[in-house]
Amino acid sequence: VLLLCLPQFLTAFHMIGQVFIVVDVPHHCDTSWIRAIGPNLTEEEQLNLTLPRDADGEYEQCSRYSPVDWDLGSIMEYGLNATEKCIDGWVYPSAQPPSLLTEFDLVCDKKDLTDISQAVYMMGLLLGALTFGPLSDRIGRRPMYLLSILLQALFGVGIAFVPHFYVYMAFRCVVGIGVSGTLIITLALATEWVGVSFRPKAVIITHCCSAMGQMILAGLSYGIRHWRLLQIAGSAPMFALFFYIWVLPESPRWLVTKGRIEEAKKVLQKAASTNKHTIPPELLEQLKPEAQIKSGSILDLFRKKHLLKVTLIMSCAWFADSLVYYGLSLNVTGFGLNIYLTQLAFGAVELLGRISCIYLLQWFGRKKIQSLLLLLSGLLCLIITCIPEDQAVVITILAITGKFTASSSFSTSYVYTAELFPTVIRQTGAGLCSMAARVSGILAPLLLLLGQYHRAIPMAIFGGATVVIGLLCFLLPETQGTELADNVGTATPQLRWVPGALRSKTKKKKKKKKKQK
Repeated sequence: VLLLCLPQFLTAFHMIGQVFIVVDVPHHCDTSWIRAIGPNLTEEEQLNLTLPRDADGEYEQCSRYSPVDWDLGSIMEYGLNATEKCIDGWVYPSAQPPSLLTEFDLVCDKKDLTDISQAVYMMGLLLGALTFGPLSDRIGRRPMYLLSILLQALFGVGIAFVPHFYVYMAFRCVVGIGVSGTLIITLALATEWVGVSFRPKAVIITHCCSAMGQMILAGLSYGIRHWRLLQIAGSAPMFALFFYIWVLPESPRWLVTKGRIEEAKKVLQKAASTNKHTIPPELLEQLKPEAQIKSGSILDLFRKKHLLKVTLIMSCAWFADSLVYYGLSLNVTGFGLNIYLTQLAFGAVELLGRISCIYLLQWFGRKKIQSLLLLLSGLLCLIITCIPEDQAVVITILAITGKFTASSSFSTSYVYTAELFPTVIRQTGAGLCSMAARVSGILAPLLLLLGQYHRAIPMAIFGGATVVIGLLCFLLPETQGTELADNVGTATPQLRWVPGALRSKTKKKKKKKKKQK
């Protein structure tokens, strides 16, 4: 679990870090053409002569007066009327460290590229879910986990040296593929290495490290303002994890399902020796794969009725989790307060939400908590739409509370998903649910663009969809205290009590026969 935790500190940077390297700054069109006519003009005089003003009396940021071949006296006497776009570029505050926005001019007509690039990263997460889930079921958890770390390290550092913004987006997409692989394989390894009572703790501890990574991100981005240096600082530590090649174990449960019994025995014996225990040879000899276990495929998720219901509802739950989580996280600059303090608060409440989730799942089970957290997340988003825009503190408090419930719901979904799907297709099922989350992750930054028409539209969509999906989750079976299923044919945890019912019927029949005799 400790080994699975370390990469989680860095995934927060890849998820949210772009918010801090594309911070909006004041800017205006480059109007240095007038310097050839009036070299002694002050900066204020230059701007007053060459830039139009908006309705609030501020200088326009995306247009300027068209250059003319008049002398300075004529320009000052008659003024300029014709306007044009900033064809010569923009001017930014000289004291501002280089950012992604200022280096690639992501303003005016290119402003939407910021949200589009975040959507491209989410597309990478989707591709990672498509590939790493099924491949880890076929090839193994360990090799695919190592590959995901390699992708994050190489392309994460490579982003710091990109010459063009479109290359930046391509590299971000590959990093997203690696991050997605890390997330879904962490779920499998953490679940398959521990017993029933420790499953929520093992999974959610890794999520807590991700929350702490968000808090570290706030301090790191505050201290390093140069975007290329910040990118290196957030990605290079991943290279230090290559010692995992020698220490990260494969899942013994997966080895058994693949018939690799001897390898599973070696892994379990190593685990026992680490804990200063020995496994009796006669106990190891009992380690045999069930005869009926066969490799599963993604089609099994739709052929079996109980798996079809679980797949559809859990995919919707992941969709809603991601929609609210990223809708709030990526809008950290839109709540009106200091973005670094807001991010620190987001990380702190997420950590609190992840920890509280451990106890909530133990006390109340999976189904109730999953449904209630989604309902609360959706309702908080809907309440935000009703708060006046000038109430920045109230909106931020509601957003922070929403981040608490959304992160708790996300952790619940991870635990719940691992318990609902059988071992042979656990990663495939988790990958499919992760795909749904990545689709909503792609949509979240694009939906935020609708805020330019009315600020309430994005939050209304986030909240409405999440409330509906929260109600659907009441249809899922409860998995608290049940053993993991290995075979596709194994009934869902809700149906595992059927044999007991059959036994009671058998007893009644025996009593009836005895009475007849």
